[in-house]
Amino acid sequence: MTGDSPYSGSGALTREQFLFYETRTTAKLMYAGLLEDEIIRKITTDNLFQYPTEKSIKQISRGCIARLNALEDDSLIQAVATEPSEVAKQICLYAIMKHRKLVWDFMLTVIGEKYRLRDTSFGKIDLNIFFMRLQEQDDNVASWSDATVVKIKQVLVRILIENDYLDGVKADHLNLVWLNSTLENAIRSNGDELALPAFNCFS
Repeated sequence: MTGDSPYSGSGALTREQFLFYETRTTAKLMYAGLLEDEIIRKITTDNLFQYPTEKSIKQISRGCIARLNALEDDSLIQAVATEPSEVAKQICLYAIMKHRKLVWDFMLTVIGEKYRLRDTSFGKIDLNIFFMRLQEQDDNVASWSDATVVKIKQVLVRILIENDYLDGVKADHLNLVWLNSTLENAIRSNGDELALPAFNCFS
């Protein structure tokens, strides 16, 4: 059944993207102590995301709240709100991994595995193989249109670019990334060491 798929909802990635600015804005309001309804109201009323329509603002703000809640760690939400952008971005990547199983699986089975094998090549073939495997394993993913899959691939590449894994859309190799200590400590204390290879961390 598609409803039971761990990937249900992943199609929303086509709409959501990485949303660093939006997630950081939301984290600042959370850190200030606002409740979820108050956060959505403030973002909408003050148009903090600078979006053209109110409907999209509410949708995206809910998505940002869901990602930050997926961290299950107030210190990380505080870090997204207050740390330098390179630190906050990496935590936002971890948040989207925790919130969307598709991103988690991609970052671990494709990116983490490449770092483990010291293979920095990267291209369309890696994305194609990843989605072929998912479609074989999961009826929900198999039912997605080609257009949806293409858009999600673009989102995954954009996430890699925004986090300095790739230099650009045409890049054919992965850069070596370094896991910031704030996030590494949180991942370890949360018992989430499985995620470390996605950040090129094997110690």
